[in-house]
Amino acid sequence: MSNKNSIRYHRVGDYLIPNLMLPPEETNMRLGKWGMMHKDYLLKHKPITVAIMTAEGRFWRYLADVDAQANEMFDLLVEQMKKKEGITEQLKAQNQLEWIQRINIIQQRSSEVVTKEIIYV
Repeated sequence: MSNKNSIRYHRVGDYLIPNLMLPPEETNMRLGKWGMMHKDYLLKHKPITVAIMTAEGRFWRYLADVDAQANEMFDLLVEQMKKKEGITEQLKAQNQLEWIQRINIIQQRSSEVVTKEIIYV
């Protein structure tokens, strides 16, 4: 069935239900750590935003962009902190345990910054 506005309907019992189609969206994108964290945050704290973006067909592309942006920021922060704190390949060759400890601390600090600045906003 259809009406004069060219919206197509189908009958369910006594009701006419519009045949609505969402715009196609690539939902099989692989998201990394940051994209998945942001998705979980949005689903829990901003469900209306998720519904709107899904209806517009841009939710998964948005998550992929957030994931890429967060990865780039994380990598940049790690490199900047390594340089500032003098963590070099020479230290890695001389004392691997210290190098690993210091890199882990830097990665944790970088992760906190990315989470605060990009993921939970």
